[in-house]
Amino acid sequence: MDRMIYLSMAGAKAAMQRQDVLANNLANVSTNGFRAELAAFRAVPVRGDGASTRAYALETTIGYNPDPGVISATGRNLDVAMRGDAWMAVQGLDGTEAYTRAGSLDVSSEGLLVLRNGLPVLGDGGPINVPPNSELSIGNDGTLTAKGATGRPTAIGRLKLVTPTAETPLTRGPDGLFRAANGDLPADQAARLQDGALEGSNVSAVETMVSMIAAARQFEQQMKLLQIAQTQGQTSAKLLSSNS
Repeated sequence: MDRMIYLSMAGAKAAMQRQDVLANNLANVSTNGFRAELAAFRAVPVRGDGASTRAYALETTIGYNPDPGVISATGRNLDVAMRGDAWMAVQGLDGTEAYTRAGSLDVSSEGLLVLRNGLPVLGDGGPINVPPNSELSIGNDGTLTAKGATGRPTAIGRLKLVTPTAETPLTRGPDGLFRAANGDLPADQAARLQDGALEGSNVSAVETMVSMIAAARQFEQQMKLLQIAQTQGQTSAKLLSSNS
């Protein structure tokens, strides 16, 4: 009975955490470049005298689904979709370099190339300044070309595109951006993008809804086990009290 309580409690906690992950994925089903978060758990035995039969389910290293989302053409000259495993470098709110697949760009009032949420986009030399009153175009290698009033195109920089590897994996931060564990990644000159298009989220709404239903049922089963353990405990207490 004691073992049943610990196992069912750990299972219920894991089911709740899985529901949180699935709910966050479902909320971002239409977020450009979003990567579905994966939930993983591991059994950890409780240490101490008399606790060898007890185990908790603890959340382990959180990963993400690397599969690309569907690319949709927008026709907007400041929309870009990364091809293959390429990621675009941006500057996070904490000032560090981070990476994203969301490619809806804009020009701020200060003349900086930014994401729609205002984060500066980084080039090979840092944030990118766009000349005022110029029309911006982006090549498939990330090269930025500005055409001013004279009509003469001028290269103003290049987006920093990186490609993570098995030795330099990316991890999601609390701000939703991805970073490399061992520092900034070098620019990949072979990385390419598609202009006039955006990559959608790789979250499947139907699959996520089915998983949420399964997690809810699993939580209910764990709670039923707790109720059974409570009933058995009360029955045992009555038997002991009647025999005493």
